[in-house]
Amino acid sequence: MKTSNPVLARLGQAAERERAAGYAPTGPYGQPGYPQQYPPQAGYPGAPGFPSAPPAVTPMSIDDVVVKTVTLLAIVGVAAAAAWVLVPDALLGVAWIGAAVVGLVLGMIISFSRMANPALVVAYAVVEGVLVGAISKFFESLYDGIVLQAVTATFGVFFVMAMLYKARVIRATPKFVKGMIAVMAGLFAVMLINLVLAMFGVNTGLRDGSPLAIGFSIVCIVVAALSFVLSFKEVEDGVRMGLPQRYSWVAAFGILVSLIWLYIELLRLLSYFQGED
Repeated sequence: MKTSNPVLARLGQAAERERAAGYAPTGPYGQPGYPQQYPPQAGYPGAPGFPSAPPAVTPMSIDDVVVKTVTLLAIVGVAAAAAWVLVPDALLGVAWIGAAVVGLVLGMIISFSRMANPALVVAYAVVEGVLVGAISKFFESLYDGIVLQAVTATFGVFFVMAMLYKARVIRATPKFVKGMIAVMAGLFAVMLINLVLAMFGVNTGLRDGSPLAIGFSIVCIVVAALSFVLSFKEVEDGVRMGLPQRYSWVAAFGILVSLIWLYIELLRLLSYFQGED
């Protein structure tokens, strides 16, 4: 199964690996869903009249993904609160940049690793919590109440997208997937180039509060919101394909990435308007 989400794309590949290893979620001893076994002998599990053995691997469910996502959000919240309280104002920039770099490295490792690693996902949530806490403290020091506004807007957008997806108002069709791939790749390239130019003192106008900057942030917010549709589709497909429960961490990680991206873009956009007062 192909996907446009670079994080949750690992789910489809994981399913193929599990199938190659002989795993599937139902049926003992050679039936689809379990490792191939020798024919069961009389008196042993799997033989006629003997109770069936419980599944060796529990398949992922929607509830698993929800629980893992909430858990990661709680970790981000605690880490953000700790950074807000413990990091002095003079070191906010250092914490901000350091957490962004470490988070990028961890995110790439998680995205491209061949196995689900809950420890790495939790570590990523902690690092991103420091990033969110440092950024939030900085913006709140400039614009009172902006953090609460951004948090409310972020979860509002998330739940709206979840309802739209559940009602099938928005679907991850092949054209939608291809379009999102192109747009997300383009945005990533533009942001990377803008960052490099900014390091050399070149102002492109994409992050300075100008009309161009406002338009760019709106585009990023729309794309971040639509990325939830891709995540929901990948989770749905992963559950249907019977991926092992541990891959719910990967799915939750993908949703967390989009949530943090959306929050930071909303925070930035809100600051543009408040900065005009």
